[in-house]
Amino acid sequence: MTRVTDGAVKPLRVVLADDSVLLREGVAKLLVSRGMDVIDQVGDGEALLQSIARDQPDVAVVDIRMPPTGTDEGLRAADEIGVRHPQVGVLVLSDYLEPRYAERLLDNGTPGRGYLLKETVTDIDAFFDAITRVASGESVVDHAIVRRVLGSLRTRDPLHDLSERERDILELMAAGRSNAAIADALFVSPRTVETHIGNLFGKLALEEAPDDHRRVLAVLAYLDSR
Repeated sequence: MTRVTDGAVKPLRVVLADDSVLLREGVAKLLVSRGMDVIDQVGDGEALLQSIARDQPDVAVVDIRMPPTGTDEGLRAADEIGVRHPQVGVLVLSDYLEPRYAERLLDNGTPGRGYLLKETVTDIDAFFDAITRVASGESVVDHAIVRRVLGSLRTRDPLHDLSERERDILELMAAGRSNAAIADALFVSPRTVETHIGNLFGKLALEEAPDDHRRVLAVLAYLDSR
């Protein structure tokens, strides 16, 4: 798994954050065996932030629950990384099927974010693919989470009725692009982007509600269709 820097092909540089030393070591050996460079291993969120500030990796693979509270340290770290180092991808690994965690991870709009359940990471190639996609700025969410969140949208292909332009916009939304960035990429006005997004929300039957994030739900629908 590589990246291109200044015309040279280099291995992806990864930091691992998990309070289980055995799990860290096992994942590190797997990543190294596939050509990645594991530049650091840490056991808590604060050490992760220090490591990223010092070493500037391509991706951080992060357990969702770490010291000191054992609750949502991985998500808190992802939020901080998005503010301080938005170029660093974050792949969160979790033991828990918590759709709200995945929605929170995607809701801040930072590109290069992923959420996988540890128990479903049985396909090693898919795991490496997820890391590579996050490193390139894509969004990756475990299909078990997507199924739980989308519910009724899965009765048929949720993207069936979208126009080609709406699909282009949804793909850029899944990459964490803002409306302004989408407008620049497609050479259209921000107002045109807003209109298309409103149309695709309607076609996906995503009605505005105080407890739902339509942009996140639309992205999840896109990821589930791939």
